[in-house]
Amino acid sequence: MSEFIEWLEGLNRKDTKVRAVLRRGLAFDPGCYPPAFPYVEPFVRNEGNGWRREMYYLVAGLWAAHWRDGRAEKAMPLGTACARRRAAGGSGSTEQRFISLLDADETQLPHRLRQMVALLKEEAIDFGALLEGLLFWNDRRKRTQQAWARDFYRTLDNAAGAELSSEQQENSK
Repeated sequence: MSEFIEWLEGLNRKDTKVRAVLRRGLAFDPGCYPPAFPYVEPFVRNEGNGWRREMYYLVAGLWAAHWRDGRAEKAMPLGTACARRRAAGGSGSTEQRFISLLDADETQLPHRLRQMVALLKEEAIDFGALLEGLLFWNDRRKRTQQAWARDFYRTLDNAAGAELSSEQQENSK
């Protein structure tokens, strides 16, 4: 877990209204909801880069919206979580949304990411890894997008292989 997510978890243990305020911040552009300032600014106060600051606010809101008490599951990268949702649901719309997310520019990203995280409500997301990837979203080589796509398709391939293996075992009985 990243230091930032640990920071949010610590704030949440002291006062659960933190999550409500950060969730409400998702209705605004990242970093533009003043009630969220006390919860994020102490962590990013030395951060001068506007994009990085916005991503901290966005991830804080997504973390708050997705938070579940007592979740014991191991958190996973976003690409893996999307693939598990796709494999479990069998719907191609998850994959289409995932590809749209990977293709999002700076202005589209917060909206598409909010939609995707809402869709993944049953999956345990690694918000530290999510933040790390978002900080490098604008890399000209699209390393974050490539990493998420690798996680997605590798997980789908593994799920398909496991399903095929179980079918073969069933047929051999």
